[in-house]
Amino acid sequence: MTIEIKDSEALEKMRIVGALAARQLEMIEEHIKPGISTGELDRICHAYTINEQDAIPAPLNYRGFPKSICTSVNHVVCHGIPSDDKVLKSGDIVNVDVTLIKDGYHGDTSKTFIVGTAGVLAERLTQVCKESLYLGIQAVKPGAHLGDIGAAIQIYVEKNRFSIVREYCGHGIGTVFHDEPQVLHYGKKGTGPELKSGMTFTIEPMINAGKAAVKLLPDQWTVVTKDHKLTAQWEHTIAVTETGYEILTLRNDDTIPRCA
Repeated sequence: MTIEIKDSEALEKMRIVGALAARQLEMIEEHIKPGISTGELDRICHAYTINEQDAIPAPLNYRGFPKSICTSVNHVVCHGIPSDDKVLKSGDIVNVDVTLIKDGYHGDTSKTFIVGTAGVLAERLTQVCKESLYLGIQAVKPGAHLGDIGAAIQIYVEKNRFSIVREYCGHGIGTVFHDEPQVLHYGKKGTGPELKSGMTFTIEPMINAGKAAVKLLPDQWTVVTKDHKLTAQWEHTIAVTETGYEILTLRNDDTIPRCA
């Protein structure tokens, strides 16, 4: 396995596109209300990417994906296809996953939004997922191992009695959308490749309220929980620095949670 080490020029381009991806999630939040369709969210993001950010929506036509963002509602784990038929209602949770290309580099991030007022389980699942992401991020530093990230996430998620999706994981990113390494959200400390300054990858835990098992729908994109229970996901693009990590897709509203 060869993991690309970015030089200072490449990292600066990653910062630029990462910031654009973060701004897009900030922009779309005000539109996520009961009554809007995921198809409309896709159109808003597409227009914003092209007209306001002078960037390219990476998902559109990627391996045949038909839309510019992924919208995964309630029991949809990931890769949900936006549709005018899918109208959000109060109590839903929806993960909006955006990836932009700018100057040849990718910025990839997602957030699970609560639509209107959600129940206690949805609130708790969403919060624990966000907290697990940050525990994984905080394990990133030169000399650490990829397994340290997965171990931090797994311990916290399972302590909170949720389950971790194992079939889908984070990934290296740069000029390539999905590159080496694969970043698992479970594992053992001290295992896997050693982290080095200049590596860039996503961390994007998907956690389920029920069992971990998932299935792929016939559209060959949409992944759902087998038991149809709720699922949540949060994602950032990370760079390993000389002293630790840098969150390339950090939002202005994204405070680091206290994980108990």
